Amino acid sequence: LTGSQPPLSTSNHSILQAETGCSQQYRTPPGSPCSSPLVARMGSSIRRPLAMPAALPLLLLLLCAAIGGAAANAMVTGAVFCDQCRDGQRSLFDYPLYGAKVAVACAGSDGQVALYEEGTTNWFGTYGVRFEGSPDLSGCFAQVVGGPEGCGAGAGPATARGLNLLFRLFGMELYTVDALLALPPQPMPFCPTSSSLPAPPGPGTVVVGHPPSPPALPLPPPPPPVEGTRPPSLPFLQASACPHQKWATLEYRCYWKVVGPDSKVAVAFGPVAAGRYGTEMTLMEGLHGRGDLYRTLLREATTALLNSYNSLLFFYPTLSVIDHMNWALLGSPQQALMVALRFRRANSGAAAYGDARCNFSPCN
Repeated sequence: LTGSQPPLSTSNHSILQAETGCSQQYRTPPGSPCSSPLVARMGSSIRRPLAMPAALPLLLLLLCAAIGGAAANAMVTGAVFCDQCRDGQRSLFDYPLYGAKVAVACAGSDGQVALYEEGTTNWFGTYGVRFEGSPDLSGCFAQVVGGPEGCGAGAGPATARGLNLLFRLFGMELYTVDALLALPPQPMPFCPTSSSLPAPPGPGTVVVGHPPSPPALPLPPPPPPVEGTRPPSLPFLQASACPHQKWATLEYRCYWKVVGPDSKVAVAFGPVAAGRYGTEMTLMEGLHGRGDLYRTLLREATTALLNSYNSLLFFYPTLSVIDHMNWALLGSPQQALMVALRFRRANSGAAAYGDARCNFSPCN
């Protein structure tokens, strides 16, 4: 991570150190494992001959017996994305969908459903469906059958995907599925064009001709735009980076798109963040964090997440923000400090982090 990042500013580094109280005190000296009594006893036992050649076949037999007695099963894994533009394919506008219900169905020789299991996606949009025993899943398919409000409609049988066998070992099978799509009720306003084209007629379909329609009458001019509504869709394709102070201001509340101020931190960043910050903290509360290293990290990560949703050209894509945040929470305090600093520089539009300015204008 550090090898692919631009150089850090000493001024921002000192600001975060003064704010969070982080310094070199997080570096702990390495231990001395070679001086432990266990290692000394191991060294003294090397001089004695070992019966490893005779014991090795017995261990292998026991291992094979244990594996053979284990219950075999099959696992199907994949991911679900919200197709915000309803174009039937993955694009830069789509995001992993949490809470989508996926069904894996297998047809028997008579054409009826012989096997059926369901699974639900996690915070990262991935799911896992388990089948007991060793069923033949070669003719099965996976499909979205439900989801959360706002993007819960399945994309229909045409988007069902077959299973791909990844490996088979000791009676255990793992299958993967190509990305599945769930649909919102309507395409999002920032989508370039609507791609809901009518399907071509199938074979044997009789096409009925229609009489020509009368010439269209001239339409009246469109009404003037209403102020105080959602911002125009064009800024989504422009580089923009706004600090946390502007995201926390009420006059820019219309720029919150995919998530809202009351969205939970645990839902936005996943179970690792839930273990650190709990399940009740909101993103707006995270924007006001300071005085502690991990509260500062949450503030800058939340700001970077909002910037990634607002601008396609933000330095950190959405999945990269979540990945860096989880990496910082699982690492040392020094690593968390470095990630918070990088998020801070990206949110300020530094030259080495996209060289972007904040394109906010008041919503009303």
